[in-house]
Amino acid sequence: MPTAAADAVARARRVRLMLFDVDGVLTDGRLWYGPRGEQWKAFDAHDGHGLKLLARGGVRTGLLSGRDAPAVAARAAELGIALVLQGVEDKRAAFEALLQREGLEPDEAGFMGDELVDLPVLRRCGFACAPGGAPEAVRRHAHFVPAAAAGGGAVRETCEFILRAQQRFDALIEEYLR
Repeated sequence: MPTAAADAVARARRVRLMLFDVDGVLTDGRLWYGPRGEQWKAFDAHDGHGLKLLARGGVRTGLLSGRDAPAVAARAAELGIALVLQGVEDKRAAFEALLQREGLEPDEAGFMGDELVDLPVLRRCGFACAPGGAPEAVRRHAHFVPAAAAGGGAVRETCEFILRAQQRFDALIEEYLR
């Protein structure tokens, strides 16, 4: 069952930009390496469609990751995500610079992260989310924790939560019923 802070809907209504960590959010957190050190990542198709729905609903999406992997750039391109920040050591500084560049206030941005290194952004953004498998020290700072697992629907559930809060979800679903 998802958990949401009392003000989660109000916070989600203000989101104009939603950022996501990759490992442990868009993936299940496992790191796969081939014999030559190449990295593989598995992404959930439902999460991907959730990101597309969120963008179609008028909310920009982006990725903010400490690691740098070609698979992430490829997946982002496939989903039409232009804001891709990889290999970021100081996520808070990158978040602040992105807000300034995009002309946004912190309460207009959301972030979904799963690890202690994500806390500076989770504590600064207006709508903080964490998957249920994140450490309790991280979940404690989240306004929304989806029921679905990381890499298995958590992102989709978060996207739908935002769209419902902004009263845009039903109109997007209607497009599929025509």
